[in-house]
Amino acid sequence: MRLQAKLFMRVAFGAALAVTAGAFAQAATAVPGQDEMNIVDQPGYQPTPEEEQLTGAYEKQEVFFRTKEAPGTIIIDTQDRFLYLIQPGNRALRYGIGVGREGFQWSGLQKISRKQEWPDWRPPPEMITRQPYLPRFMAGGPGNPLGARAMYLGATVYRIHGTNQPQTIGHAVSSGCFRLVNEDVIDLYNRVPMGTRVIIKQAVAL
Repeated sequence: MRLQAKLFMRVAFGAALAVTAGAFAQAATAVPGQDEMNIVDQPGYQPTPEEEQLTGAYEKQEVFFRTKEAPGTIIIDTQDRFLYLIQPGNRALRYGIGVGREGFQWSGLQKISRKQEWPDWRPPPEMITRQPYLPRFMAGGPGNPLGARAMYLGATVYRIHGTNQPQTIGHAVSSGCFRLVNEDVIDLYNRVPMGTRVIIKQAVAL
């Protein structure tokens, strides 16, 4: 009996250590900036259809979402890397997104002021400074870093747009824009009109 009791205590202690380690691991992944992706833009790269297929949490899906905002509103959660398109009945279409790196994230209320299919790309000066090899202009197309569609936010330089780097979805990678895989950005583009209300929520630093 004593031997069984000792074995039970060892198993219980080991389980407790595993739970504690898991909790510390989860806490570590929540550190701001830790999930930033050290990746450069790849103008001209065309991902395969397999690369553009998201799975798991970042795959487009309908979810329960309680809000007072009207259906048709877009809510962007920069902390959890999701864009929500509000639907009736406390539901929303949820899309996985890539967001701005630390120091480039922002919050506020905007409206979609312009929509563009296969937008041209003109890297801003600060991006050219970081990556001087980038072209100063690139016409829209499958290898364009802005992807298949772009929705411009008010009078800002920021957009909701596609990407030719689907592996960046779920990460903090951009200079403040919000990126979706091309299939998702086309779907969103077709669902929202000009003037759509867009609420950007920034993570609160602890």
